[in-house]
Amino acid sequence: MQKLKSDISKRDKDSRKLDEEEKISNNKQGPHIIDTKKGNINKEFRDKVKQYQKIFKNLKTEVGKVVVGQQEILESFLEALVSHGNCLVEGIPGIAKTLLVRSLAQVTGCKFSRIQFTPDLLPSDIIGITTYDESRGFYTIKGPIFSNFVLGDEINRAPPKVQSALLEGMQERQVTIGKSSYPLPAPFFVMATQNPVEQMGTYPLPEAQIDRFLYKLIMGYPKVEEEKEILHKNISLNKFEDFKLKSLLTPEKILEVQKDVKKIYLDKKIEKYIVKLSDATRFPDKYKIRLGKYVEYGASPRSSIGLFIASKSHALITGRVFVTPHDIKYVAPKVLRHRIILNYEGQAEEIDSGDIIKEILDKVPIV
Repeated sequence: MQKLKSDISKRDKDSRKLDEEEKISNNKQGPHIIDTKKGNINKEFRDKVKQYQKIFKNLKTEVGKVVVGQQEILESFLEALVSHGNCLVEGIPGIAKTLLVRSLAQVTGCKFSRIQFTPDLLPSDIIGITTYDESRGFYTIKGPIFSNFVLGDEINRAPPKVQSALLEGMQERQVTIGKSSYPLPAPFFVMATQNPVEQMGTYPLPEAQIDRFLYKLIMGYPKVEEEKEILHKNISLNKFEDFKLKSLLTPEKILEVQKDVKKIYLDKKIEKYIVKLSDATRFPDKYKIRLGKYVEYGASPRSSIGLFIASKSHALITGRVFVTPHDIKYVAPKVLRHRIILNYEGQAEEIDSGDIIKEILDKVPIV
């Protein structure tokens, strides 16, 4: 998997400049960010996106005071947040998953909560309960899901009934307690983790549930130099509060960004490219994908929606008002890896869905 990520990163880096120049020179811009009289990109919106780029850059620097490395994961969290999506993270314990989300919540001015999933956890432990008191009558105690940033740690350790309580909130942005429905805070961002090492006593998420996550991320070990820095930070500052992170955003500002990301222009040709990528996961023979013989089920239409909005978010965070083919290639592994279901032969051969995605990106033409 690490080799796959390295290969994709290298290929994307080489093609990025060419893709952006091709986009600027050949594609017409969308009417919602165009000054039709001058035929140029609306300067006001372009300046606003540049301001967003600066904010997100400062935000990543601020989080870097606490979390060493993991910049790619942090950027993916930001993309998912701007996209109104959620992340499923696979990684071993102790690599700063909780610290990263908590730090991100702090610098964005959002409320954070962590839920440790265990076999004896109940849905009411997540969403809350309705109870009775003689002096107050019936009243509701809201659970930890009523936060802006929710970390569901080791989600596959709880039974399906408990998992569905969190997933309902992800999908509907509301939860049901007793006979009443309660809207969740906005923005609402879930990061659920899975431990790839321990499989004993786990309840794997069904494919239909996994499909609700915008991204599946693979979180790896820090580099040697990064780990040395981690040692020094833990020696000098042991409490999270000691880092004194600044709040650079507000929940209201995040909601504004989530609206503005929809205005990022995506060309009709790139729309076709997105649909082709999803189609190639379902009918690989049509695109001569060699590893396609190992695919049982391809990606759902949610994959196309995910590529569409995630590429816009990546463009906005990097300061552009339009999407390039590079943006699609950059987010594609994260959007597609959990949506490609391997057949028995593929599982026996230990085929990685990332290898299939790499071949699809190599063979599916952009136009």
